[in-house]
Amino acid sequence: MKFLKSLFLLTLAVGNISAKKIKITKCIVKPKTTTTNDVVATPTNVVENIQSTEDGQYTITLGDVSMTVDAAHGGRILSFKLGEDEALNQYDPENPNSYGSTFWTSPQSEWNWPPVEEYDSKPFAAEVLGDTLALIGQKSSFGYSIRKNFTTDAKDGAIVVTYSILNESDEVRKVAPWEISRVPNDGILFFEADAVEEANNMNLIPFEFTHGGAWFTMDEDDDFRKINADGSGWVACSAKGLLFVKKFQDLTPEEPAPAEAEVQVYANMGKTFVEVEEQGAYTTLQPGESLNYTVRWYLAHTDLEPVPSKELLQEVKNLIE
Repeated sequence: MKFLKSLFLLTLAVGNISAKKIKITKCIVKPKTTTTNDVVATPTNVVENIQSTEDGQYTITLGDVSMTVDAAHGGRILSFKLGEDEALNQYDPENPNSYGSTFWTSPQSEWNWPPVEEYDSKPFAAEVLGDTLALIGQKSSFGYSIRKNFTTDAKDGAIVVTYSILNESDEVRKVAPWEISRVPNDGILFFEADAVEEANNMNLIPFEFTHGGAWFTMDEDDDFRKINADGSGWVACSAKGLLFVKKFQDLTPEEPAPAEAEVQVYANMGKTFVEVEEQGAYTTLQPGESLNYTVRWYLAHTDLEPVPSKELLQEVKNLIE
């Protein structure tokens, strides 16, 4: 409990800093290996804006915006809605790992594929501390464990997610944080950049560069496609009158892990789903050290068409600044 309270205070401090000033921070904590027997999802001190269910799911609300998190299955974000309008891709038995939002360590070359179960699918211990949902993952064979804190910022209109990577090994390690959010293949995805590069030896995604942004009008293709890009600390999607924005640390081109990037976009083959991804800086961690990475999630209705325009770009800035 003392550890969780300390972690809660630390992540609140990080999450309330504006994204342009966010820095990945390190702290030294006493490593604790979480075993399967330790993992529970029992609500404690549940507050009005965090509700739990018996199946290990928690819903955080901010006005008409809600986020549902599944502690029992990788601490995955299952849903992000404005009223009944859903922003995230939902479960499809034909693509069983293509839904919601997850978090991994970077670079991917350390673990390749499939995702590490302790990060992506195994249970997280869960506790509600004040107005924060705190999740603690299990130690992986790579020596890391993941923590996730969820809270709200009513003044900013955001649900704030702070991830922590703890080095529980006996070695000095380098690692970067990596959030992966899947959305339906519909509408337009965009961010501020004047170029993109191919990633993971996949085909390029056809971005258009105009109005000061990089724009991908979602389409259908027979290939898997992925890009890396140096953004400006945010990425957005607009479809069916819904504007979904994630705000995070703006990196220099030298800060990401090798072969990785601040912004990544993956388009699955066919008309299935698109991954909206962002990464933090590649950071050296001594044994017992951890890093924190905060992403602020916004969701709003928009009357603008999902096409490249300076008005849509400005609408994002009005939402996050």
